Amino acid sequence: MTAVLPRAGRDADVLFDPSSVAVVGASDDESKYGNWIAVQALRMLGRRPVHLVNRRGGTVLGRPAARSLAELAEPVELVVVAVPAAGFEAAVDDALAAGARAVVGITAGFAELGAEGRALQQRVTERVRSAGAVLLGPNCLGVADSTTGLTLASNPLPSGTVSLLSQSGNMALELSGFLTGHGLGFARFASLGNQADVGVADLIRSCTRHAGTELIAVYCEDFGDGREFTDAAAQARRAGKPVVLLTVGGSAASVRGAASHTGSLTSDSDVIDAACRAAGVYRVATPRELADLAATLRQQGPVEVRRVAVLADGGGHASVAADVTEAAGLAVPEFSARLSAALRRELPPSAGVRNPIDLAGAGEQDITSFTRVLEVTLAEPDTDAVLMTGYFGGYREYGERLGAGELATAHRIADLVRGQGKPVVVHTMRADSPAARALAERGVPVFGAVEQAARALALLGSAPAPEAPAAVPAPAEPVTDDGYWSSRALFAAAGVPFPDGARVTTAAEAVAAAERIGYPVVLKAEGLLHKSDAGGVALGLSTADELRAALADMHARLRAPGYTVEAMADLRDTVELIAGVRRDPRFGPVVMVGLGGVFTEVLADVAFALAPVDQAGAEQLLRSLRAAALLTGARGRPPVDVPAAARVVATISALAAAHPEIAELEINPLLAAPGRVTALDARIVLADD
Repeated sequence: MTAVLPRAGRDADVLFDPSSVAVVGASDDESKYGNWIAVQALRMLGRRPVHLVNRRGGTVLGRPAARSLAELAEPVELVVVAVPAAGFEAAVDDALAAGARAVVGITAGFAELGAEGRALQQRVTERVRSAGAVLLGPNCLGVADSTTGLTLASNPLPSGTVSLLSQSGNMALELSGFLTGHGLGFARFASLGNQADVGVADLIRSCTRHAGTELIAVYCEDFGDGREFTDAAAQARRAGKPVVLLTVGGSAASVRGAASHTGSLTSDSDVIDAACRAAGVYRVATPRELADLAATLRQQGPVEVRRVAVLADGGGHASVAADVTEAAGLAVPEFSARLSAALRRELPPSAGVRNPIDLAGAGEQDITSFTRVLEVTLAEPDTDAVLMTGYFGGYREYGERLGAGELATAHRIADLVRGQGKPVVVHTMRADSPAARALAERGVPVFGAVEQAARALALLGSAPAPEAPAAVPAPAEPVTDDGYWSSRALFAAAGVPFPDGARVTTAAEAVAAAERIGYPVVLKAEGLLHKSDAGGVALGLSTADELRAALADMHARLRAPGYTVEAMADLRDTVELIAGVRRDPRFGPVVMVGLGGVFTEVLADVAFALAPVDQAGAEQLLRSLRAAALLTGARGRPPVDVPAAARVVATISALAAAHPEIAELEINPLLAAPGRVTALDARIVLADD
């Protein structure tokens, strides 16, 4: 169910700093959530009133328990409900009657179970909203805030500056271990559950306002209103609080029934990637990557990284680190002669100074060489970041004097990194050593595997600043006919150029149209997705007899409802493109561009963005294709009119945004040539009612 933003008088912030709390369903049974939450809630005694409620009364965890909230002598601002599903509705009613401004629904058994549970969930949600309160969950695992001392999650969590919004409680536990390894912890934790009321976008906005949050981590399987998520995440990024997303496939079923190339080529992951680019969100693949990136962002903040200097104290580590860094999508370029000469002055003759840098034993002779080499390397304008790899952290094993020097060098490295404004990541064989811990404690990310370090640098530059969204057009008169000729007319009226053509149903009409247009002509059958594959296209028809014969053959085989006669397009110096839009159930219209024609699905060279896009955004998409060199002129071919192609992409993206009744639309192929573009096919698919 799509979450609804809190209305006037409702504030999601109350979830994190209530004046008083109650746990309904508190229990002594250590196998129940009501026990786990109550144990954590009692840690807040002295910070705020905590009430335990159990329908049998008596004592729970050695403290008096009320049989209902009505027995309490004071209002309760936040109520955690951990009772069986059959009693959830009544428990929420009691909470609202007791003055609750927030309800945390631990109870499961609602929309996740089907229509009956969904109806109950909706009924409870509407009641909460009508009362001006907010509901987190249901089917969630609690909430915590280390800055306010709120402990209403099922497990204790380390304190820090990362706020986690998660649909998985276990994900929080795993992530807490990785964060702790980097000296990080949680400012806030909120379990999303079913997002019946408060959703991920609402919580991102709350964390953006929260002074104790520096980074917002999200594990989400259902984004609710995807555009709200994108907008909230973009606002957080602009406020200096990056959003890091870990997600799974989610709604792949939404593209299963795709009726066009655009639909069949678009995965749920593509849509999420497009949303992340629009919002400046970092997307990671694992909880460990999330923690690694969080540590790296803490050091430097969002910054573009392309060119990396590798600094090692051995040839093997140098070579492996260089390979791993380039495999992560970064460059390890050869240093300039000037930089190599400067490094040579700091190192013995056997050292490697061209990138990667191999200290070749200089560390054992003079541990401070790490600092000097790092300083020279970071000062180089063509160096975006440094990856240090190898034995640093282990030199203390050679003696107390060298260990003391290593620790002092670690502190000098941390000071140097803080002043240079460029990211430095460290892989060490001894990540638990005093020197390694000193680096980590002072903000230099330390990793036990070199691939972690390289991946963290690659992720650091993976989320450019949020894009300025294109203006959404006003809703247009709904389209009711999705036939080829109607689709072609819709695109043409918006300004998409097509060859001269006419719709026909008989041979006589076809010949008349061809004589007006001028031979040679193309004949196309309507009602087919892959016209060429089905024999529904006849090219280069030069006479009336050829046209009649082609029409008779098609009609005998295909029985198409109609046919189109079009002028033959000029195919000289052209590149075939595809441009389309699919409406995603969560994120709305998503535009796709790629290499088109009959090889669209074979090559699958495509790029995506949330629609609408303006011309600049469309041109950026086209230039991001792997085969973009074909557009700009390759192997002696003249460059095509990329701005004109981008105008067509922007036009159809705006068209889709103005027509919510269209599920999919596309032009394939769109011929791009020097000085012109021409659309040769058009298709729209109307949404099911």
